[in-house]
Amino acid sequence: MGINLDLEPFMLNGVGHERPLVMAGPCSAETEEQVLKTASQLNDMGIKIFRAGIWKPRTRPNAFEGVGKKGLPWLKRVKEEFGMLTATEVANVNHVFESLKYGVDILWIGARTTANPFAVQEIADALNGVDIPVLIKNPVNPDVELWIGAFERLNNAGIKKLAAIHRGFSSYGKTIYRNVPQWQIPIELKRRIPELMMITDPSHICGSRDLLLDISQKAMDLNFDGLIVETHINPDKALSDASQQITPATLKDLLDHLIMRKSNVENTLLLTTLEELRHEIDTYDDKLLGILECRMAISRKIGEYKKNNNITILQSSRWDEMLRKRIEDAEKKNLSEEFITKLFRAIHQESINHQTKVMNA
Repeated sequence: MGINLDLEPFMLNGVGHERPLVMAGPCSAETEEQVLKTASQLNDMGIKIFRAGIWKPRTRPNAFEGVGKKGLPWLKRVKEEFGMLTATEVANVNHVFESLKYGVDILWIGARTTANPFAVQEIADALNGVDIPVLIKNPVNPDVELWIGAFERLNNAGIKKLAAIHRGFSSYGKTIYRNVPQWQIPIELKRRIPELMMITDPSHICGSRDLLLDISQKAMDLNFDGLIVETHINPDKALSDASQQITPATLKDLLDHLIMRKSNVENTLLLTTLEELRHEIDTYDDKLLGILECRMAISRKIGEYKKNNNITILQSSRWDEMLRKRIEDAEKKNLSEEFITKLFRAIHQESINHQTKVMNA
């Protein structure tokens, strides 16, 4: 189901026309010299939006939490000396007022704040009547409705230049990412709000500079609009998130290596071929649904048998054996273990749901 928002194109002084839109700058504004040197090098590369954290929400106390409002005049100097647009994160009403006072051009709402509807509403109320672009990062948990709710609150306050930042999602357990991308969440947001600009934050997804190019390329292959990349003149000495920041020179190399593919197909022959292949996929999808329908009919029969013989629904050993067998078979068919595990967990849960209805009828 689509979401109707009153949006305007996310453009300022011509910035926003070309893809990818790139926002770059340090995780934290640390000193005036660091801010101006980084901005100077980025400006020489043609980067038009300078991002820097002024207030830094940290997981634990006693970590560097930003320089606070004394860094805002540094951003003002970036505007005056290089003509760049400036952007920073706001987490409360005071941050909003201070940022507006110093002429910050773009605000963004962080993942922790997005997860708190009360905080988002307070920021929306503070921005009521202000014409300023606002970027909203996904909430820390993979909840697309919570993310959409933040856009609705800002839009209801009259903010029409809105864009999304996909920065990945927290997860329990070890992965190669700092925040797991879960691409299906931003894809679903884009499906629900097609006109919404989507910017990926590879720095926070990766947590390591080694993975930045792969995630950035994936975002471009999905036809996302831009990237926000943490860039520092001396990343290894950064006071926050050192391992995920890169130099302006490394950013230039990353952007030079991006492959920008077409989003629209104009070649008639190619379009016809794609349509034929998509028709084949539709046919297989119909068959899949039919197979699943038959499978659930058998699950209901099993439920009847278990009910009549007073047997519990869940048979853990059978489920474990089946899953292991499916994973083994999947490897021979070039299907990943992750995909098969998620698929059959969902099928198993649906089978349980059908059997539960039978057992409790």
